[in-house]
Amino acid sequence: MSIPQQGGGPVESRDDLVKFLADGSKPEDQWGIGTEHEKFGFNTATLAPLPYEGPAGIEAMLTGLTRFGWEPVRESGKIIGLSQGGASVSLEPGGQLELSGANLKTLHQTCNEVHTHLDQVREVADEIGAGFFGLGVTPTWTRDQVPVMPKGRYGIMSSYMPKKGSMGLDMMFRSCTIQTNLDFGSEPDMVQKLRVALALQPIATALFANSPFLDGKPNGYLSYRAHIWTDTDPDRTGVLPFVFEDGFGFEAYTDYALDVPMYFVYRDGIYHDVSGKSFRDFLAGKLEGFEGQKPTLSDWADHLTTIFPEARIKQYMEVRGADGGPWDRICALPALWVGLFYNQSSLDAAWDIAKDWSPQDMEALRRDVARFGFRAEIGGRSVLDIAREVVDLAKQGLGARNNLDSAGVDEVHFLATLQDSLERRKTPAEDLLEAFHGDWKGDIRRLFSDCAY
Repeated sequence: MSIPQQGGGPVESRDDLVKFLADGSKPEDQWGIGTEHEKFGFNTATLAPLPYEGPAGIEAMLTGLTRFGWEPVRESGKIIGLSQGGASVSLEPGGQLELSGANLKTLHQTCNEVHTHLDQVREVADEIGAGFFGLGVTPTWTRDQVPVMPKGRYGIMSSYMPKKGSMGLDMMFRSCTIQTNLDFGSEPDMVQKLRVALALQPIATALFANSPFLDGKPNGYLSYRAHIWTDTDPDRTGVLPFVFEDGFGFEAYTDYALDVPMYFVYRDGIYHDVSGKSFRDFLAGKLEGFEGQKPTLSDWADHLTTIFPEARIKQYMEVRGADGGPWDRICALPALWVGLFYNQSSLDAAWDIAKDWSPQDMEALRRDVARFGFRAEIGGRSVLDIAREVVDLAKQGLGARNNLDSAGVDEVHFLATLQDSLERRKTPAEDLLEAFHGDWKGDIRRLFSDCAY
């Protein structure tokens, strides 16, 4: 989750909020790729989650990473993140370490960024007796065993989440994801991309399903992380049916975001709890505790980070449906969406796949795919069949980009791990379950070695 946003100055009207979103539109030659990936840290001696403090802790991890030129980000005197150029390292509520990558032009650059980051993490982690792995949920730790990071927004969210759903705290403390941030060129382009992203998000969930364990044993799901999101907070999650209605655009998304209850107002380094209150009241100068004050664009940017649908817009689009996973899956996630989004023919064909699905069908698929993966169905077709078509479209889109690395290799090869899963008809979660019941002989501790970065 985000560090405090820098959106801009005072807001006078709703039009300013709409304009903020619209101003994210960029010409195609300026479109970039931002990749975010989270990972769980553990003590290599005890396999326990990393606390914040101590010699084998998150604070030591972040401090160690500063040797590579990262600048510390502090809150109330404690280091809670890092920044370098256009990238940042931040903490999820339970100590999950997240790289929010820079805005890059090619997938080759993205994958180099991933490699560099994981090399740096391994170097520091080895020194302090820690390890990291990518998975959709914590496989062994209970919610109570996971430490709480010293970030003010997380205290506010922890108090509010149980009022809205049964699994909000699991989302905060026991889940990890891979996300990609991509650009749009105009309002119509944003509309088409957001519709495709929301409709096909369950397909990505199946391709990246990687959370079949909870509390040390199989949990009955292939993506338990996706299941968690079905009962986190209905006010700010889900498929967003209004996106598929005629006339949808930046104004409709602004109105939706205005009606999502607030979490906080950030002032002078302090998060003030306004959970459940209205941004519309804030805009009118009537927010309780901030009477007579108007929000800034930074407040609006902060508020947009507290909205968690399957895909969302800020001044770019964030696609959010994948479990955390191994390094090649980190590179495959942006490859999938870049191939679909950054080639008009692939984007049009992707929308043709989903254009006849109703939001109700999409919501049902969102729930089914968490349990059944490739075996889930929509519109009389299996997710496996649809995923093959989607990956083929992404392959065509990446091929058309013709971005070559120094060895003359294009970006298509970043999809290889997805193609392998489709050929074998197995999600990553099913591979883990096969190992658990086979080579691991039911010893979940093997995951910490076999899945470590």
